[in-house]
Amino acid sequence: MMKVLIIEDETAAAQNLIAVLRNVAEDVEVLDTLDTVVDSVDWFKENPAPDLVFMDIHLADGESFRIFDSVSIEAPIVFTTAYDQYALDAFKVNSIDYLLKPINEQEVRRAIDKWQRLTSNDRAEYARRVDDVAHGRRNEKHTFLVHFRDKIVPLSCDDIAFCYTANERVTAYCFSGEHYPLDYTLEALQGLLPSHSFFRANRQYIIAREAVQSISVWFGSRLTVELKVAMPEQLVVSKARVHEFKRWLTSTGE
Repeated sequence: MMKVLIIEDETAAAQNLIAVLRNVAEDVEVLDTLDTVVDSVDWFKENPAPDLVFMDIHLADGESFRIFDSVSIEAPIVFTTAYDQYALDAFKVNSIDYLLKPINEQEVRRAIDKWQRLTSNDRAEYARRVDDVAHGRRNEKHTFLVHFRDKIVPLSCDDIAFCYTANERVTAYCFSGEHYPLDYTLEALQGLLPSHSFFRANRQYIIAREAVQSISVWFGSRLTVELKVAMPEQLVVSKARVHEFKRWLTSTGE
């Protein structure tokens, strides 16, 4: 019997995953379905480790990576998320698998087959590696040292309105109108900028909450976002990330 824990804050997505699991694995037992960081931490403190965890990245009370701040998870992880693939680079090699919503049977079967092929040592190693990556994402910066002309300039996160990438170069644009080159990819910045204050809107932009001026509904249920400072190009949030963006924008950040 394979014992599975589901951590997912969208009821429909959780129910769909349960149905898919029962279709692809006759011997699966879903131990519980949790929808918050707090409940997940409590569960891991009070229960033995499951065989496998299906974990959404964004939960009702924050990023699921915060779970790792309070407990060590001794089970391999399959991440289930509405993130585009480019946002999951660190987890491609460290988790058992990652599934992009909407989840289908073929993807779940692939993840379970991979889990079944692993030895107990392999499973423990995957659990440790995900724990390490999750902790690394919590090492947030509050100031960057940037090389600008012949000087090294301290750049506070509070001064950044957005970060933008073009031609493989990333630039931080400030509320003051100044802009500075950053020696990071947007993927790296996602793990360094405070997640309650900054959001990866699309492939080009990470934006600050304080920089958002207005939002408009666009074609295909997408959103366009206007910032309080000039932007190099239009900022569009995809339909798949609209719910997550709205939740981030209206959250307290606690």
